[in-house]
Amino acid sequence: MFPFSDSTLALLAGGYAWLPNRMRRTTNSTVRTRLLGRPAIALRGPEAVEFFYDERHVLRTAALPDPVLDTLFGQGAVHTLDGDAHWVRKAMFMALLKDEAGVVALRALVVRRWREAAADWKGDGAVLFDEAALVLAGAVCEWAGLRLSAAETAGLARDCTDMVDGFATPGTRHLRARRARARQEQSLAALITAVRERPESAAEPSALRTVAWHRDADGGLLDPRTGAVELLNIIRPTVAITWFVTFAAHALHRWPQHRDLLRVDPDGAHALAFAHEVRRFYPFAPFVGGLAADDLTWRGEDVPKGTLVLLDLYGQNHDPALWEAPYRFDPGRFRGAAGLPDNLVPQGGGDPARGHRCPGEDITVTVLAALATELARLDYDVPDQDLTIPLSRVPTAPRSGFSLSCR
Repeated sequence: MFPFSDSTLALLAGGYAWLPNRMRRTTNSTVRTRLLGRPAIALRGPEAVEFFYDERHVLRTAALPDPVLDTLFGQGAVHTLDGDAHWVRKAMFMALLKDEAGVVALRALVVRRWREAAADWKGDGAVLFDEAALVLAGAVCEWAGLRLSAAETAGLARDCTDMVDGFATPGTRHLRARRARARQEQSLAALITAVRERPESAAEPSALRTVAWHRDADGGLLDPRTGAVELLNIIRPTVAITWFVTFAAHALHRWPQHRDLLRVDPDGAHALAFAHEVRRFYPFAPFVGGLAADDLTWRGEDVPKGTLVLLDLYGQNHDPALWEAPYRFDPGRFRGAAGLPDNLVPQGGGDPARGHRCPGEDITVTVLAALATELARLDYDVPDQDLTIPLSRVPTAPRSGFSLSCR
């Protein structure tokens, strides 16, 4: 059924371009191959999103390889669950991350910490990637109820970026990511244990308290390590907005007309559209995967049970069938746009309440829009540097991290 050679090495070499290039070379709406020795089929498009996020079709349990779990998501994370176990665990994240007041509060903390940090950049050079990670780590830890020192916050910021940076590659980056996760899981598990032993230490509502006292579908509390995994699955993705902030600076440098539009944006409409276009235009996740739950058919093609099913995120976000001039940076395409949740899929698709779509997407968009505006209002120069974004590297970013010199 799948007489294809393994494409794992080709994927590692091609990065984001591997799957879109394969899609362009076929007359079908799918690509069949093998990854890590497993038969795989790749899909794209809004109908594929609906198919992929239906648990009758695609399951996450046992789909994510250990190297990804041991770096990015964590063993036992919500991303690995299906059915009732997933719904109950996901409800915890929905309550924390989809609460409008909570999103507004986190945005305010991010902006406050950004302005405090930016005041220290004047006269000195700063690497935006590193500085944004510190700002975001400090804000989300404060929001989540973690009382960390400046040194602990800096360490957590480095570890979170290392977890993301090393999940999709072998070698040194991957080993660094594993060590980072192990370090933070141990630290946060100790915090969760302390909250349970001394409930008064987290008396106010917070993500830390919510995770510490969450009861799973079986009625039991999460073990401290799994609790740490899920707390990291709130903190790490927030710190990962660093990638989008750096891309936003890259976009403002290439297309400076958006600086004025962001500076004078009374209703925030351009900032929101700009944030969506940054997420669409720039590469973040190349694809997501799951396992066929049964013998299936997709557009007349057989998909045997257990097949690795890939949803092509980067390719879909640049698909000319969905986006006019997809390689043109144009926030205007999102001004007043609605009803596009399964077209725009930088963080996955589907319904976040019932599926595996990231429940923190609202936070990403809100925080990115706010920091894009802050960047536009910041008076800085961009010294000569290597701003190329290599598509062979996953995850990628401007090679220099985007150095800036504030005036």
